[in-house]
Amino acid sequence: MSSAAAAQSLPKADALSNGKQIATTVCAACHAADGNSTQAVNPVLAGQHAEYTLKQLQNFKAQDGKAAERPNPVMAGMVASLSADDMRNLAAFFEVQKPKPRAARDPALVKVGQAIYRGGVLSKNVAACTACHGPNGAGVPAQFPRLAGQFPEYVAAQLRAFRSGERANDPNRTMRAVAEKLSDRDIAAVAEYISGLR
Repeated sequence: MSSAAAAQSLPKADALSNGKQIATTVCAACHAADGNSTQAVNPVLAGQHAEYTLKQLQNFKAQDGKAAERPNPVMAGMVASLSADDMRNLAAFFEVQKPKPRAARDPALVKVGQAIYRGGVLSKNVAACTACHGPNGAGVPAQFPRLAGQFPEYVAAQLRAFRSGERANDPNRTMRAVAEKLSDRDIAAVAEYISGLR
């Protein structure tokens, strides 16, 4: 990529400034001002791809009389007054924040989770997580979220929500198809492994 192209892809300073203002006034109580949430129930947003964060914000918001694609009463209230520009600015701001490293806590679960993350579960026809989220959990911008260092409790809750169909905002049912085949132990293990990725 040329330096001119790279410069065009960077968010503008005013977008970051506007995003920071929204983050500190609207998001900080749950996600911290820099997106490094300290509460396992709230995801770490620091370093998350702007495209992914933007999609989630849009999915939380009911639009044109239609229900939100990702129902969540708390987040629905948070995004209700955000404009499309506010959401883009907020997503751009969180993307450039540095995520704080996290460490996995349960070595036995990590071993099982590593096997699932890197190799999938052949007997259940589950592909390796690396296929979409990369070997270090960095994800692929605009397609698959960054997972590295995410709270294991949050990852497990999202996988269970995909498995039950409670969360259904995944294109082509990709995550639902995977999660439906995972046991509670599989979910706990892969979530624990993800928490230690950097």
